[in-house]
Amino acid sequence: MKQHLTAAIFALAIIVSAAILGNSIVNRNKKSGTVDVTGLGEQNFSSDLVVWEGNFSRESYEIKDAYADLEKDRQAVTDYLVKKGIPKEQIIFKAVNTNPQYQQNYNSSGNFMGRTFLGYQLDQSIQIESNEVDKVEQISREITELLLQGVKFYSQPPRYYYTKLESLKIEMISKATEDARLRAERIAENSGSKLGQLISANMGIFQITGQNSAEDYSWGGTFNTSSKEKTASITMRLSYRVK
Repeated sequence: MKQHLTAAIFALAIIVSAAILGNSIVNRNKKSGTVDVTGLGEQNFSSDLVVWEGNFSRESYEIKDAYADLEKDRQAVTDYLVKKGIPKEQIIFKAVNTNPQYQQNYNSSGNFMGRTFLGYQLDQSIQIESNEVDKVEQISREITELLLQGVKFYSQPPRYYYTKLESLKIEMISKATEDARLRAERIAENSGSKLGQLISANMGIFQITGQNSAEDYSWGGTFNTSSKEKTASITMRLSYRVK
């Protein structure tokens, strides 16, 4: 009797094992898994804000004379910019920098013999922030006309910005997400599967580069300020189930 019971248990174990193995084979043949895709959103746009800076200077042995000359230059710069159409309230003059000037003296053996005071150099910077991008850009190129009036003015390259970046970023995310979804659908279709539930979505770095430039993308994000015409881009990495 005991032998018959043992044989029955052994036979049942074989049947259960066969059933489990068969089920594993069936499940292994079912289509399952995920697909990971990266979509790109890109948009060209024109800057709507410009920041331009420049500076002018005067030198004199007496500091009061240098300051008086600098005041004349300041008035000449103001008159010039107002005549060019810049509102006076947009012309921001920064604090005057005072730099004593010295000459280093050495003897014929190259030993330092002290220094001689030559006078003072006074320097003042201006900044203009405006939505009239084209106007300020042109003035930044023509400002050297002040040299004809004896003003030692040095112009810096304008910096260009965009005041609607948040709205632009939302639009880019939407484009990148749609691009990624279409890529995922094509991959699933080509593999004979169907796109399932979205598992995860990860946003890449927001990049702003000059249009048609050779700027490199940065892991921390590129924010171009030297070009008036720019290109914004962002990536979205999506992960979907396929069935």
